[in-house]
Amino acid sequence: MTAGALLQIERLSVSFGNSRVVDSVSLAIDAGEKFALVGESGSGKTVTALAILGLVAGARCEGSIRFGDRDLLTISPPELQRVRGREIAMIFQEPMTAFDPVFTVGQQIGEVLELHESMRPAAARARAIELLASTGIAEPELRVDSFPHQLSGGQRQRAMIAMALACRPRLLIADEPTTALDVTIRQQILELLDRLQRETGVAILFITHDLNLVRRFSHRVGVMERGVLVESGPTASVFAQASHPYTRRLIDSRPRRWARQVDSHGEPLLRASDVEVRFRRPRAGLHRRPPMRAVAGASLELRRGETVGVVGESGSGKTTLALALLALQPIQGGRIELGDLRLDLARGAPLRAARRRIQVVFQDPFSSLSPRMTIEQLVGEGLRVHWPHLDAEGRNLRVARVLSEVGLGDPGVLSRYPHEFSGGQRQRIAIARAIALEPEILVLDEPTSALDVTVQQQILEMLGQLQKRHAMAYIFISHDLAVVRAVSHRIVVMKDGQIVEQGTGDEVFERPRGDYVRSLIAASYLGPE
Repeated sequence: MTAGALLQIERLSVSFGNSRVVDSVSLAIDAGEKFALVGESGSGKTVTALAILGLVAGARCEGSIRFGDRDLLTISPPELQRVRGREIAMIFQEPMTAFDPVFTVGQQIGEVLELHESMRPAAARARAIELLASTGIAEPELRVDSFPHQLSGGQRQRAMIAMALACRPRLLIADEPTTALDVTIRQQILELLDRLQRETGVAILFITHDLNLVRRFSHRVGVMERGVLVESGPTASVFAQASHPYTRRLIDSRPRRWARQVDSHGEPLLRASDVEVRFRRPRAGLHRRPPMRAVAGASLELRRGETVGVVGESGSGKTTLALALLALQPIQGGRIELGDLRLDLARGAPLRAARRRIQVVFQDPFSSLSPRMTIEQLVGEGLRVHWPHLDAEGRNLRVARVLSEVGLGDPGVLSRYPHEFSGGQRQRIAIARAIALEPEILVLDEPTSALDVTVQQQILEMLGQLQKRHAMAYIFISHDLAVVRAVSHRIVVMKDGQIVEQGTGDEVFERPRGDYVRSLIAASYLGPE
């Protein structure tokens, strides 16, 4: 191990009952160093980080975690409490659940200062404003009194960083701090952490499954698989000469092109022309505010077997446009045509018939799949509505066939519930539910954003096989430009409700016309194909 390391973990094992989730892990982090811990979900990286702060309730920890001259596994609870927040702080993956919703962010930052720095409330509030300002939050003197739900995702993450840095800790643990953020916000958060690390000298333990970020952010990297640290070393060396097959597999799991050539002159399946969606805004006192234009004059076409990728930051109008194309969101201007049907005007039986032709896979399958229904019921629900001629036996055969197509052919799957599956398996179930009716068009809203790189690659390859087999057309919505580039025939870029650029992947990525697209590409760290 490294002599004089700030944090030195030796043969750490963490067990829950008879299940060992971290197995004899040893690593060291020096003062001022950025160390990345990577691996798929379930690899033990977060449990390792939580064990440092004694936050793995009900677990049995063995080995040692030395921070300076103290072993954090053996010190008393009051001593450990003094370490938390003051000497070692943590940025949690989802700040919306990490923050207490009934207190303002200023009160929560102030609580840390009052507890560890013995500050008076007024001084703690002033310091909270300074911290928010240092993380780049605009109007910090106003935001200090905001509740977590009143901040955007990027602002919440910045506020979480401000709280973590309140007592100038020597070690900062950042657990997937950018997973749910847009590429430009993600870039801003990483630049912020980089700047703060240089200014304060804080060491950072950076936990992620995004190897692109690791390559550009960390000095050293450790790779975990099933609770074991299988490889560790300088980041450049590990990426250039990975010695373990698992590390090599992670590095090689970048999205690969599978979009096949389609007839660009064929008749469109779906045509949207000058679509406009507006939302009312609450009054400002006695004054009525003009409506917000969520989508403004958007036009696109989709042909059989084609994939159109839709990219842009949060709030750009991507999902609102998709909901309009699905006839789930009324439009206030333009027209949407599904073949010969004016989809935006369809009602009753014609609209129900159209639902079979265009299906959707939502971003989070855990919230879009009913927890009270078995997988057999979930996948077969559409068949009962749209294919009433099928009897129970015919439906069951169709459900089993579709599940087999998405790689879930085990008969035992049918009687299980969504919570009994992993994230990747739930996404496969959501896709099976959507394709059960043999739709012509599938709208995919961020279908891989929360998945590990290897699982993401499996889902993308499966979608490619399904498109080849059934000639389905896809509208693929994502903020991951590497994924969109790999799967799309044409790409649409949205900003502030408008389509600011569209074309083939080469046209958009190799010859972007606008600064906005260039900034997205730069923030995405897109390397060569």
